[in-house]
Amino acid sequence: MDFKVNSSSFLDWSGDILALGFFEEKTELTGDLASLNDKLDGVITELIEENDFKGKDNSNVTARVGAKSPIRKVMLVGLGKQEDCTSNGIRLAAGAIARSAAKENGKTLGIALGIEDYEGDTVAQMTTEGVILALHKDNRFKSDAKDELKLTNIDLLGLQASDNAITKAKQITDGVILARELVNSPPNDINPITLTKVAQDLAKDYNLELKILEKEECESLGMGAFLGVAQASDIPPKFVHLTYKPQGTAKRKLAIIGKGLTFDSGGLNLKVSGSGIETMKMDMGGAAATFGAAKAIAQLKPDVEVHFISAITENMISGKAMHPGDILTASNGKTIEVNNTDAEGRLTLADALVYADKLGVDAMVDLATLTGACIVALGNDIAGLWTRDDKLAQDLRVASEGAGEKFWQMPMETDYFDIMKSAIADMKNTGSRAGGSITAALFLEQFVENTPWVHLDVAGPVWAEKPNSINNEGGTGFAVRTLVNWVLG
Repeated sequence: MDFKVNSSSFLDWSGDILALGFFEEKTELTGDLASLNDKLDGVITELIEENDFKGKDNSNVTARVGAKSPIRKVMLVGLGKQEDCTSNGIRLAAGAIARSAAKENGKTLGIALGIEDYEGDTVAQMTTEGVILALHKDNRFKSDAKDELKLTNIDLLGLQASDNAITKAKQITDGVILARELVNSPPNDINPITLTKVAQDLAKDYNLELKILEKEECESLGMGAFLGVAQASDIPPKFVHLTYKPQGTAKRKLAIIGKGLTFDSGGLNLKVSGSGIETMKMDMGGAAATFGAAKAIAQLKPDVEVHFISAITENMISGKAMHPGDILTASNGKTIEVNNTDAEGRLTLADALVYADKLGVDAMVDLATLTGACIVALGNDIAGLWTRDDKLAQDLRVASEGAGEKFWQMPMETDYFDIMKSAIADMKNTGSRAGGSITAALFLEQFVENTPWVHLDVAGPVWAEKPNSINNEGGTGFAVRTLVNWVLG
């Protein structure tokens, strides 16, 4: 698809489908809209009256125009109340437009949202992101998949914006789509070896530094928690450290650590049928977002050094599997009594956090599909955020608002750590069912010593059961946009 910014009025546009944005209860036709209505023999007025169109959010109607018109169809799109308009609302509206236009079999699409409360570059970027994400379909594993998309040209009309806004949107959505497709990939396609190959390809394509620690090197670093999880799998674990460095002096250094469980059987505490075991290919959603962010950041080229880290393995069952009751020693020397082998993600993250903590970065974020308890607390659409650093929390909140991704800060209730105390080791790897996402964060905190740190539990939002205007069922690419915004500052 070819996107172009066009500052001229929609009055002069010609093509298959013209999409016009209307705020709620503001459907009076004045100025250029009235002129266009006259030019189209009143078709806009008819659309509004016959469909009782009021500009409500998520509403749109389409009608064919006369055969002699330079515009084949007109689409009216509801933007909701003007005072409630957000950058993500623009993204979602654009997604709805794109999907409707695709159903109408249009090749050329003009979008004139008429939003003046945001700068032109913001509107252009959000619109482009919404269109690309809405039209992305992951058909890689369908034998009869056909490229049915006919849209070739999208004109963003009436905007004072630069082409850089479109380029930025394409770079960010590249990362989101990579994360989506990694999460969607079945575990016989994405495993520790093939996921590491993704990092290798990113390093090659975008000139990133790459360090891969094999099992023996992880052993030499004392990564007993990570390797305890990995020991049952026939596929060797991989510890991946991908680094983006700017050409000049970096104004700050950051680390992003993603949980990389390419499949989670639960181990000897086996997930039973009905527990969601068939979706456990998504348990590397944190690593997927980490590598998706790496792809976007490598193209955006900010003056920030960023380390992308994942301890990648499967959690499987075999005669070599770790047992409930085993004691593991992490790379910072702390000992962990394993009272549940299905609480494995925090064990892999423990050694990854120790490793990242030694890099001397200014701040680090880990993200993981860590607990079902977080979904119980916040539902499927909101991720949890834990930190003791107020500034870091605020930075992530601002980044997420621009990204249209929802996070809610949860308490770091220190006393809850007592639930995980062990009589024979420094700690257990789980507490009680109550407050399970909080105790998971407190567990991870034991492996961070020097660096401002935030933990994101993204168990719900990385996977969509119900699609919206920019997400299909399956992997959403959640957190990539937030991570990119955080890095860009």
